[in-house]
Amino acid sequence: MSEPLIFHFDVDGENFASAGQASTQVKKNLRQLGVPAATIRRVSIAMYEGEINMVIHANGGTADVIVSEDYIEIILADKGPGIPNIEQAMQEGFSTATDQIRSLGFGAGMGLPNMKRYTDTMEIDTMVGVGTTITMYVYL
Repeated sequence: MSEPLIFHFDVDGENFASAGQASTQVKKNLRQLGVPAATIRRVSIAMYEGEINMVIHANGGTADVIVSEDYIEIILADKGPGIPNIEQAMQEGFSTATDQIRSLGFGAGMGLPNMKRYTDTMEIDTMVGVGTTITMYVYL
């Protein structure tokens, strides 16, 4: 693969029925490219957690996945409320999800911790009232 492949997805906010479609498509694309199953699993989990966070907290956003010879880069961007306290948000179990969201089985406070756990590096660029961009890498 000489040139990186770029996959772009729009994540529909507040639509739980479509949440996870981007991560499912990325999983299919990576299988077709012959990426190892363990790597596909890591990318899929990180993507899914990010998608769900964008649906729950940010009214959607975009997901870009760049596949190169050495790494898979995942860029999740939204124009949501931003994360006021990243350190607190990274704690397992911490969540700002509403009771309604929790009643649907989401908002357990594992999204960001799982995104970090299943990727090699993760950077969060956030500004309250402006939005959040999360960039993750899984090295091949």
